[in-house]
Amino acid sequence: VQLVESGGGLVQAGGSLRLSCAISGFTFDHYAIGWFRQAPGKEREGVSCIDVRDGTTYYADSVKGRITISNDNTKNTTYLQMNNLKPEDTAVYYCAPTVGSTWWYLPDEYGYWGQGTQVTVSP
Repeated sequence: VQLVESGGGLVQAGGSLRLSCAISGFTFDHYAIGWFRQAPGKEREGVSCIDVRDGTTYYADSVKGRITISNDNTKNTTYLQMNNLKPEDTAVYYCAPTVGSTWWYLPDEYGYWGQGTQVTVSP
């Protein structure tokens, strides 16, 4: 399984970024893709998740209304559109696949991770 995240960068507060997660080699027909983030000295935190079969989405309360997750099955790519970014959104963002989405916000539900992409939001 290979996951490649991209799209991170440095942005001012209030700005936007669109992260991408390209997945290959995950052979399950029904799975979900989760996005997590990890800031220095903090635990990995679930941000959002999407069921790639039926499009059901999940969001952490801290990002609701600011972040939108979407998926393009033709490209095996999941996107995270982040608007109105805040300095507290600064972290390395990771994507990962899981076969179940009930506990989507728990990192232990995921067995494969990408290398992450850095998002830095300046005040």
